Amino acid sequence: MTNPGAASARVPVLAEAQPADDALDLPRRRRRANVRVVVGGTLIAVLILAALGAPLLAPYDPVRVTTSSALQPPSLAHLLGTDDLGRDVFSRVVWGARISLSVGVISVSIGLLVGVSLGLLAGYLGGTIDLIAMAAIDALLAFPALVLAISITAALGPQIQNAMIAIGIVAIPVYTRLTRGQVLVVREREFVTAARALGASPLRVVLRHVLPNVTNPLIVQATLSTAFAILAEAALSFLGLGAQPPTPSWGQDIAYSQRYVANLIWWMSAGPGLAIFLAVYAFNFLGDALRDALDPQLRRSG
Repeated sequence: MTNPGAASARVPVLAEAQPADDALDLPRRRRRANVRVVVGGTLIAVLILAALGAPLLAPYDPVRVTTSSALQPPSLAHLLGTDDLGRDVFSRVVWGARISLSVGVISVSIGLLVGVSLGLLAGYLGGTIDLIAMAAIDALLAFPALVLAISITAALGPQIQNAMIAIGIVAIPVYTRLTRGQVLVVREREFVTAARALGASPLRVVLRHVLPNVTNPLIVQATLSTAFAILAEAALSFLGLGAQPPTPSWGQDIAYSQRYVANLIWWMSAGPGLAIFLAVYAFNFLGDALRDALDPQLRRSG
């Protein structure tokens, strides 16, 4: 016969074990997120150092034509081979990092500055300003992001500066809607109500109390938007709307080398293609890690 007392004594032990696992789960996830932030940040730091140190890292002039060295496969002399004009592919990839990272930083800054400003005004003031701002944002969202960037760049002219402006304009709706949604929640919090009751001006309330409490999702979005900006610049350059020859550009170099892929001359496109992949992966990886690290309420498994 079983002992009822022994069975009932085991039940509380099982019930108490589960909360202990849950209590240890959140710190473990936070440590995992912090490690991923370090890894993603390290990858991006390597890209930034490569772009800043291009004159030292690139063994050759990226635009120098040397026909005697044309179409050489990867070797110790040319780590990623040479193109049909004898230009070193590795040197062009390193110098191309400057273009891609510059586009990412400048275009994201444009979208962040304009989008956050509109989102703060629309979310905090509401009323007519909110309706007008959201109507303009909905008009931009009516077009696919990449198609809109191509259209703006084509209208302004095929230059890398115009590509930066176009990608920045495309990013504005994302920041506006994200900021507005966060402000609508924060403005109803008790500390905002208290600040208004004490006579604080709307500008002070927004800058001192609202904005600091909506920055975490904006940081994550800025990281993810940088990855999109790099990819969009590569697409625009591939179509001839970004950096113009002979300026080193990852997207432009892939477009230039596609004619040789059928002849098994793969290294001309492999270098810039791998660089685009690593840059986009690094920023997406960091953005995903920051989302977990900055949002303690987020629960993700495995």
